[in-house]
Amino acid sequence: MPEAPASRPARSRVFLVDDHPLVREGLAKLINQEPDLAVCAEAAGAEEAIEGIARTEPDAAVVDLSLQGGSGLDLIKRLRGLARPPAVLVLSMHDEAVYAERAFRAGALGYVMKRETSGKVIGALRQILRGQLYASPQVAAQAAERFLRTRSVAAGSPVERLTDRELEVFRRIGQGHENRRIAGELHLSLKTVQTHCAHIKEKLGLPHAAALMREAVSWVESGR
Repeated sequence: MPEAPASRPARSRVFLVDDHPLVREGLAKLINQEPDLAVCAEAAGAEEAIEGIARTEPDAAVVDLSLQGGSGLDLIKRLRGLARPPAVLVLSMHDEAVYAERAFRAGALGYVMKRETSGKVIGALRQILRGQLYASPQVAAQAAERFLRTRSVAAGSPVERLTDRELEVFRRIGQGHENRRIAGELHLSLKTVQTHCAHIKEKLGLPHAAALMREAVSWVESGR
């Protein structure tokens, strides 16, 4: 009697969250060609992602920080409340020196910038699927330095003093978004956005709204 063919090992299921269809398409092709990985579903926005991840229960999620109708950091925090939260890898264009630590605090296990090679993305994905943290050598060195010197947040860049929500408002101001638009995008009241702006001005030592706009635009243009 002929032997039955050996069964193929199960592939880890990955959910993609990015608001650019071409990015999702490229990631899906990259991941699906691996023998141990497979994309199970994808989403462009935060609400769609929450619903899809709760329904499909993937092993991992690759999440961008800039999403339709919300913040990637907020999404990562919300995923922690699911019955079966996935391991989260952030894949973002935003500077890891600013955002990686915030992503880890939110609940991500890995952070990779979009300029990195495809091999690093796949390697990071496999690492977080093993339950291990993935960070670039630069981020790891930065964390070690901060730990060894026990520096306070105030000793670093003034932008580091902003909360995650304030940073999201600050970034959108730098992209030219008006307060009312920011309120709609982040599902906040206009008054709440104005309060965040007041706190940002205070923390960054800015005297008025025009100075806040100039500082935010300069910060965004610097590639942060």
